[in-house]
Amino acid sequence: MSLTKKILIALILGVVAGVGLTFVPNNVFSAIDTYALNPVGEIFLSLIMMIVVPIVFVSIVLGTVGLGDPSKLGKIGIKTVAFYLITTAIALVIGLGIGVVLEPGKAGTFDTSNVSYKEEAAPPIMDTLVQIIPKNPIEAMSTGNMLQIIAFAIFIGVALAALGNKTRGIRNLFEQANDILIFLVNGIMKTAPYGAFALIASAVGEAGLDALGQMVMYMVAVILSLILHGVITYGIAIKVLGKASPVNFYKQFFPAMSVAFSTSSSNAALPVAMKMAQERLGVKKSISSFVQPLGATINMDGTAIMQAVATVFIAQVYAEPLGLSQMLMVVLTATLASIGTAGVPGVGLIMLAMVLKQVGLPVDGIALIIGVDRLLDMLRTSLNITGDAVCAYIISEGEKQKSDDQVEQTA
Repeated sequence: MSLTKKILIALILGVVAGVGLTFVPNNVFSAIDTYALNPVGEIFLSLIMMIVVPIVFVSIVLGTVGLGDPSKLGKIGIKTVAFYLITTAIALVIGLGIGVVLEPGKAGTFDTSNVSYKEEAAPPIMDTLVQIIPKNPIEAMSTGNMLQIIAFAIFIGVALAALGNKTRGIRNLFEQANDILIFLVNGIMKTAPYGAFALIASAVGEAGLDALGQMVMYMVAVILSLILHGVITYGIAIKVLGKASPVNFYKQFFPAMSVAFSTSSSNAALPVAMKMAQERLGVKKSISSFVQPLGATINMDGTAIMQAVATVFIAQVYAEPLGLSQMLMVVLTATLASIGTAGVPGVGLIMLAMVLKQVGLPVDGIALIIGVDRLLDMLRTSLNITGDAVCAYIISEGEKQKSDDQVEQTA
């Protein structure tokens, strides 16, 4: 049986087991979760997170060296950031539209008398941009600061490319390190079905049917928005810009999506996402190694959809309708915040708090969605890493076309 089928079966069984666990007493669920599900899930997560930092660093160094010309790196960087910002803005529009149509938070349905949420402040955008340059690269790696790791890796890659044969030995070392890391990824992926089952069962069992039932329309609105963005926005991008079949793209990329779904972490899914993009989708290694790690840090289409739907939901719950100007402010604020708050822990809810304050809605409303946020986080993370792969694929195909054109002109 293929790994894709094994993971799909594990996900289905995990959901079934999780629903079944909602009917057992809390102490029984707690024991099962503590001594069975949680250890298996944590071991799987730890195995993946163990190689995230080294594979990001090594991949970006090799990707930068592979691109060679710093001006080419700059052009690809601009295309990448532009794609991420545009698709994030589209995702927000879709989320707002679905929220308005479905009305998941009709006034009077929810009790807000005892609702409270402790807001965490996001760092100023300029601080985030200034701190991209690491004062201590070793500290950045030990704390998993992805933006700083990416910046340092780009500097090393540019230096290796500029020095050429003088540093051929170091470049070979990085290539051999990459081979080792890919070997580890292949081994870790064999445990993916067990980890996916445990993480899904734990998440569904912990959420409980009561919380799911009360928030069903909100969940439907978020899920429908995610599906529409994946099918329409990414589907059109793959078909028109990448000149490929969206169905085949999703089929080949599914294992990475399933890992993102079970772990709720773009960083955790990154090694698998890069492997699928390079080996199954034919994305150039130099493009994949640069575009996908950057996307795992700053591309948040799924998170943007959650913020848009949640904003409309909270506005409806508190009977404070949003005008067109406020909706435009949501799109602008959330799009810019996706770059400015990149790499901040719990970034989704922090960004949501920023958006709510910007349009004058109570931040306490976030407490209403926290109960189901863990489950929705799984879905939006899958969309996030898919967007990274779509961007990498489109840019890679564009570079291949340029190379083919140059060969024809030379001939």
